[in-house]
Amino acid sequence: MESSRVISVSRVIPAPADRIFDLLADPSQHPRLDGSGTVARMRKGPARLSRGARFSMDMRMGVGYVTSNKVVVFVENRAIAWRHLARFVWRYDLTPVDGGTRVSESFDYARPWGFLLDRTKFPERNRAAMVATLERIERIVTS
Repeated sequence: MESSRVISVSRVIPAPADRIFDLLADPSQHPRLDGSGTVARMRKGPARLSRGARFSMDMRMGVGYVTSNKVVVFVENRAIAWRHLARFVWRYDLTPVDGGTRVSESFDYARPWGFLLDRTKFPERNRAAMVATLERIERIVTS
């Protein structure tokens, strides 16, 4: 799934996929699991995401802003993904493995305007934030 404009990280988390998926499907929990420090709070959305659901988040990256998202993939306990206005996609894939669940987080910015991110340090910072997100997810689901 790795391309020049897809950032992806994986981690085996010693927890069942349904516990991890429930966390990802609850947008009010996203600030808690976000390793980038940019997701401030859920502004609007359902208690549980589903395919086609829309939700918005208050964000902060230097200045505050709002991002609106639409769920584009929803396979219970297996995969969830959403995109925002720029049509970049955040995705989580969950695969049961010995000892738990392999969680792969990816950010796909393979849109014609994605080159704008390539001109910044965003891809490297994003990869580090994704590693931190998976660490947070593990702490939450195993505590």
